[in-house]
Amino acid sequence: MKISNKAVCKSSKWIKRNARPLEAARWEYFFEGYSQDQVIHYLSAFQNKDGGFGHGIEPDFWSPYSSPMATWAAGQILIEIGANPTDEIVKSMISYLVNTYDKETGMWASVLPETNQYPHAPWWHWEEGVQEKWMFNPSAELAAFLVHWSSEESETSEIGWSAIEKAIDRLMKANEMERHEINNYQQLIKIMNLHKTTFNTRFHYSLSEVSNKVMSFVEKSVEWDASEWSTGYKSLPLDFIDSPEHPLSEKFSDLIEQNLNFYIETISDEGTWDISWNWGGYPEEFAVSRRYWKGILTVNRYKLLKSFGYLL
Repeated sequence: MKISNKAVCKSSKWIKRNARPLEAARWEYFFEGYSQDQVIHYLSAFQNKDGGFGHGIEPDFWSPYSSPMATWAAGQILIEIGANPTDEIVKSMISYLVNTYDKETGMWASVLPETNQYPHAPWWHWEEGVQEKWMFNPSAELAAFLVHWSSEESETSEIGWSAIEKAIDRLMKANEMERHEINNYQQLIKIMNLHKTTFNTRFHYSLSEVSNKVMSFVEKSVEWDASEWSTGYKSLPLDFIDSPEHPLSEKFSDLIEQNLNFYIETISDEGTWDISWNWGGYPEEFAVSRRYWKGILTVNRYKLLKSFGYLL
């Protein structure tokens, strides 16, 4: 079972009519051969003067102020298009991360008090002690951004390595982990594969040992029963495994095939996928957020379908 060219065309038209310009630019970059320039152009609209990102780039919280979590959402896009450390948008973002790093904890604040002043999903609500719930989501990944886009042995790079050290200590002592934090550690590993020698020199644990621990959490988190996938917010294999080269791709091969077919079977007549969550409040704003998410999901799932050869 593969996605037909007709279906791709339908999805493309929906994206260009209804999604944010940012997702339309990502679509054109990944599937139509456009350069990264338009992606950076529309991404920069979410960046503030301090280098951080806000303005609802993560559609489930609408604070215009810079936050580490919104900056993480932007950083993921910059990673996926292969942005350079010399790009102004990257340099400014790195400056923000340096200025907001908590040296004592090795983390960036996952949720800020300002979030409460604007429409947001309940899980983004700030309260005292909320960082205990989030831990190194998204700090593990933000730390990797610092190393990846900084020159070796620079002060900025050292901040990144310091945060990674604390993140690895947290990981290797943990017995369980929430799925989104697992994703952050996965991305940390992916980026660290480009800095493997330095990683293995600096830390007591090898990158291979760290990767094995993360993969063990992935295996525990995946919903193995495909009949449960449409019954709520479940962890599907493709929430963790993004290409045939992934370390768990072979082990999960049958389940991955079921997941890819599930995506094809559940695409709507308009060529999109809908979200499986609800804010339970702010009904007008949630309707907007839902449409934005449909655009994001459509781009992300087509990327997966392409990676596994499911586009004609």
